[in-house]
Amino acid sequence: MRIGEVAEAVGVPTATIRFYERRGLLPQPHRGPNGYREYDDSTLTTLAFIRNAQAAGLTLVEIGTILDLRREGAAPCGHVDELLAAKLLDVQQRQRELATLEAELGQLISLSGRLDPADCSHEAICHIIAQPPASRPRKDAVGPEVGSPA
Repeated sequence: MRIGEVAEAVGVPTATIRFYERRGLLPQPHRGPNGYREYDDSTLTTLAFIRNAQAAGLTLVEIGTILDLRREGAAPCGHVDELLAAKLLDVQQRQRELATLEAELGQLISLSGRLDPADCSHEAICHIIAQPPASRPRKDAVGPEVGSPA
């Protein structure tokens, strides 16, 4: 089948298929007498694998290592397991960072409701975010409001 048929079958642009060929994710296709690329069903399988691997968060470089192992005759399952475990740790770390950011944004929004825009100086640019996070009053903190004498 030709590149347009492959692209339509898997739902990717033909440029993506050519890109994957240049990156070595897909083998160079056989060329017919007319010079057109000719693909077999294994290309559809590989493209489906690439899309599934990307959906699992793997990069093209990581996907390439999996495909290389398979092409060398090795079962890449152990390698895939290691890659997925690393991705999971990364996702968990990002979730912790996002939870911290969520709390920080909540504090800023709470602070913005207590501050008077008329008190914002030109030098501070915006007094909602002018203070470093450690010096911002926490939502549950008891003490003087921002801008009032201690």
